[in-house]
Amino acid sequence: MSQVSEERDERVSDIPPPDPAAEPDPVSRPEPATENPAVQRKTESAAAAHAESGAVSGKSAETGNSATAASSVGEAAKGVPAKGSSASQQANGESVASGNTPENDGKAEKKASRAGRNLPAAIGVGLLLGAAIIVSLVTVRFLFIGVIAAAIAVGTFEFSGVLRRVADTKVALIPVLVGGQAMIWLAWPFGREGALTAFVLTVLACLLWRLPGGAKGYVRDVSASVFAAAYLPLFGAFAAMLVPPHDGVGRVLTFLIAVVASDTGGYIAGVLGGKHPMAPTISPKKSWEGFAGSMIAGIAAGVLTISLMLDGHAWQGVLFGAAIVLTATLGDLVESLIKRDLGIKDMGTLLPGHGGIMDRLDSLLPSAVVSWLLLSAFVPA
Repeated sequence: MSQVSEERDERVSDIPPPDPAAEPDPVSRPEPATENPAVQRKTESAAAAHAESGAVSGKSAETGNSATAASSVGEAAKGVPAKGSSASQQANGESVASGNTPENDGKAEKKASRAGRNLPAAIGVGLLLGAAIIVSLVTVRFLFIGVIAAAIAVGTFEFSGVLRRVADTKVALIPVLVGGQAMIWLAWPFGREGALTAFVLTVLACLLWRLPGGAKGYVRDVSASVFAAAYLPLFGAFAAMLVPPHDGVGRVLTFLIAVVASDTGGYIAGVLGGKHPMAPTISPKKSWEGFAGSMIAGIAAGVLTISLMLDGHAWQGVLFGAAIVLTATLGDLVESLIKRDLGIKDMGTLLPGHGGIMDRLDSLLPSAVVSWLLLSAFVPA
């Protein structure tokens, strides 16, 4: 053994030292990547094993094994994965396969909130509002006109407040409030003539009310005031005109049930199977599947209510239900477009789970006009 060692030392000493010029530039030499301690230990043990086997073998074996060990160490330093890195790769693969990624977590949260609002609060508020309306109708039906007047007044406050805060637009609040109440209450004894007369006088009052404010923003403020007077109290006056006939309770319930059925059918169908957006740039959550659900529920409600409450024909109920679904959907889209233009989510926070009063009147207001027109034609008073 001593002779073998002496011969190896002599052979090693005969090898000329490496040329300094052949050394790689320290600046261009890649820095070793940070390794897992387990990987580094396995790499070092492999290099030691190669070196030990080279000490026992001859010169050719020694040279080959040393080169192999150096290559292994170099590859590890350059970030080439060794056998020990398979555990880390497996762990990463398992985490990806199990779906525990931030993207999937976000999707899970979206699925959990698919209903889009506080459903228990929305149902509770809806039941309270429905109970108040039914009580007013079954006791003294003209109390329903007071319910309409109160809702329109609150909605006018909400709408004018949002325009003032967000768009720096000043609605002539006093003329619109006073004129709006006149439209609703004059529709009781005088019908549409009373409502339209009050509306025209309200427009004149808005023009005069804004004069002291000067020219800057005059057209903007007056236009917003006239729009508020038409969109809220004038449309609401048509709902008040459903009350005076002898079958006014049936007319009001036919109108309200059709709108509620349209909203509820569309909401349920949209949540359960809504996949094709109807107007993604206006209301992303409204889908064609939801619209189909609204149409089915609205037509069914129209047929039942007109046949049972107003002694009308089934075909009239079909037309009435389809028309109410169209106008209720249009009202939702118009309200969504207004809120998107103003950059807000809800008009108010008065009704938990719903938003503000305006967020509940959006489908009712245009539907009131169509309800009065169709019921006056189908079932004359």
